Amino acid sequence: MTEEGRTVLAGHPVRWLTLRPALRAALPALLAGALLASGQAPLGLWWMALPALCWLMAQISVCESLRGSLWRGWMGGTGYFAAALFWIVEPFMVDAARQGWMAPFALVFLATGMALFWALAAGAGWALGRGRLRPVALAVSFAAVELMRGYVLTGFPWALIGHVWIDTPVVQAAAYVGPVGLTLLTTLLAALPLVLRLPGAVAGAVVIALLWTGGLARLAEPLPSRETPIHVRLVQPNIPQHLKWDPTLIGPQFRQQLEQTAMPADPPPDLTIWPETALVWLLEDAAEPLAMIADASGGRPVALGVQRGDGGRYYNSLAVLGRTGQVTGLYDKHHLVPFGEYIPFGDIAARFGIHGLAAREGDGYSAGPGPAILDLGPLGTVLPLICYEAVFPQDLRGVPGRADWILQVTNDAWFGNLSGPYQHLAQARLRAVEQGLPLIRVANTGVSAIINARGAIVSALPLNVEGTLDGSVPAALPATPYARMGDLPMTALILVAGAGLLLLRRRERD
Repeated sequence: MTEEGRTVLAGHPVRWLTLRPALRAALPALLAGALLASGQAPLGLWWMALPALCWLMAQISVCESLRGSLWRGWMGGTGYFAAALFWIVEPFMVDAARQGWMAPFALVFLATGMALFWALAAGAGWALGRGRLRPVALAVSFAAVELMRGYVLTGFPWALIGHVWIDTPVVQAAAYVGPVGLTLLTTLLAALPLVLRLPGAVAGAVVIALLWTGGLARLAEPLPSRETPIHVRLVQPNIPQHLKWDPTLIGPQFRQQLEQTAMPADPPPDLTIWPETALVWLLEDAAEPLAMIADASGGRPVALGVQRGDGGRYYNSLAVLGRTGQVTGLYDKHHLVPFGEYIPFGDIAARFGIHGLAAREGDGYSAGPGPAILDLGPLGTVLPLICYEAVFPQDLRGVPGRADWILQVTNDAWFGNLSGPYQHLAQARLRAVEQGLPLIRVANTGVSAIINARGAIVSALPLNVEGTLDGSVPAALPATPYARMGDLPMTALILVAGAGLLLLRRRERD
């Protein structure tokens, strides 16, 4: 083929030759990121994720330019987030005829967009460190951007690097250092072999063994018992999302939940809990259904997810019903899912027929005033979380005082059957560890669970199973260091470490 032909087919030959090394660098970074995602639920393969992170950091460390480090960080992040968050296509497949075409775009945009954080981490770590210090700089910068992910643009701290430890005793360290501390621990462990070779790998194994042993010891410590037990019933109706709003099925589905509520138990539940948006009617229009729910519960309290309207605004809410069906407690979800529960500039978007996927009324949900604690009288004080709110540890610290237990209601039918529901459950367990509080989780399709104050599942209903779960709310532990101080200590540590690395870098230049 002539030189002219090659130019026509492939663009300028020189540009093509410079592009090929970038493509060769992309594949190992993509693979390392995808392998790193194996540490997330439901696989939890931390022993595979940790070497994968080490491999990715090694690829970035040997880059000859800042541009190359940014490229490899971005490609590693793309592989990671595509593998960890592939469940994001599931909400679009509920109504595949109308919205299915958006599913691949959602995954591509989410994966490549989240990967920009990792590109930033790779570039910052590469620039801050040289030689054997570069992996340490990368460890600090990756922890920093994972912290940023929880706050920037309303935050999305899903599948943090540190989440690979949730299903192991090491997660108990979160009571002291939180999710960012777990992430910094993980990135430093991955950096050790790159800094110290074999001694670093051995040192990392020793650190893991010590944390594992300490976690086992903490799990083995007896939990306190409640003076007065709180008996709860978790109702898991297992209603598929594509059938939830079918007018011909609303009646049978409602009767099914009434029957689950009325089932006899010894002792009878002090509180029955239905999942997120369990009631299809607006709260203000549901006087008769609420009375039927109270009758089915024998006049005992019921907490349920429901939508409500107020002055043209609509809210995703949790209502607590009294003995006759009257509302005795109310919480409005405040941390909403972008493009799921609301659309930015939604009033304008609605004119073009664009609405949030989950919102059934109006232009999307409005945000409630913020985190709150509900006083349930003899049942104690409860910190309510609706679905997505359980992934934000900072929100659990945004309330005055301290609750006796945490209640999460959710509708994980949106998340499919593979990874999404299990990752959501894992993060709820992490919140319990961080706060030292028991957590009751009620999900439409599962997994509904009673979780103790150390994050262990006491009992659960499996995914995609209809049923009820009766049990007692475990006792709380004293407030953990993380519950008292939050992310501040780890943020300060990351900033100090970054400043130290910057100072060393400047001294080398001088």
